[in-house]
Amino acid sequence: MDELSAVGVVSEEVPTHRHGAGRPSLLVLPQAEAVPVLAVDVGVEQVTVALAGVGGRLLGVRGWTLRRGQGSPEEAVEEIARARVDLVDELGCEPTRAGVSVPGVVRRSDGLVHEAPNLHWTGVPFGALLGDALGLPVDVGNDADLGALAEHTRGVARTSQDVVFLSADVGVGGGVILGGVSLRGSGGYVGELGHMVVNPTGRQCYCGCRGCLETEIGEDALCRALNLAAGTPRPVIVAELRSLAADGELALHRLSGFAEWLTLGLTNVLNLLAPELVVLGGLLAVLPPAVVSSVTTEVRRRSLVGRAAGSVRLATSALAGDAALVGAAELAFERVFAVS
Repeated sequence: MDELSAVGVVSEEVPTHRHGAGRPSLLVLPQAEAVPVLAVDVGVEQVTVALAGVGGRLLGVRGWTLRRGQGSPEEAVEEIARARVDLVDELGCEPTRAGVSVPGVVRRSDGLVHEAPNLHWTGVPFGALLGDALGLPVDVGNDADLGALAEHTRGVARTSQDVVFLSADVGVGGGVILGGVSLRGSGGYVGELGHMVVNPTGRQCYCGCRGCLETEIGEDALCRALNLAAGTPRPVIVAELRSLAADGELALHRLSGFAEWLTLGLTNVLNLLAPELVVLGGLLAVLPPAVVSSVTTEVRRRSLVGRAAGSVRLATSALAGDAALVGAAELAFERVFAVS
């Protein structure tokens, strides 16, 4: 605490209300603006940039929408750099490092985006490009991995040591934390849960397989289940899901097929990884409670691990649309404090 206090990251204060005899313990409070980082969430349809402080506080945010699959890496870098200037001018504090979330396969060591199909990016040295533009060290991670990190540090998984984060948007991704540590795999490539094959006779996936989990529970699949046109704007999809929340029977009826594929995917995940908690993110976080409850019951019944453990839980994300952004900030803070 002395070292952190000396550099202004935390402050120590005497509590105003005392209970009992003896000397009161000091309160340790994070100082959000002491060592801010730049957090960036590069989504398929939106990019969000924030200055974030210690404790997960977003000090200021900028964002803009994209047409799906449009926008080059160079354009993204230019806009992110411009947003950084705007935030620094507004808040008067400079970031010490940047963390970036990208919906694709990312090499953690240098921020190379091996493949981000929904962005149409392949072999992009995004960490290096953005680092040169910002004049900052940049850490890049997969959006679902960072969602898992965010929920583990700031969300519903704070008290859980073995967690799977499954998020569905345009694509489907997963992040895994085992024993309190993010599972990153060889080269940082891990967690492509969306490309487990669950329906061999299903729709063609861009990866070359048929019936990947992504083709069965991604945004397009959810639109089909809700009788919405492909490409329906995200707010319309969310509104439709929320309208079903009040009628559990109707929700179960309309989303029965969707729920079946989600159940099958999660049953495989439980049998393989045996997490104590599964966090549903992205559009899955907006599923009607009756559907989440039904999937939970079925996953516990069907999975060998679920029947053995009995206590496997499903929960919706506490951070909702900010999970990847908060995770990007936490990724940067990991390196800031490691260096410190």
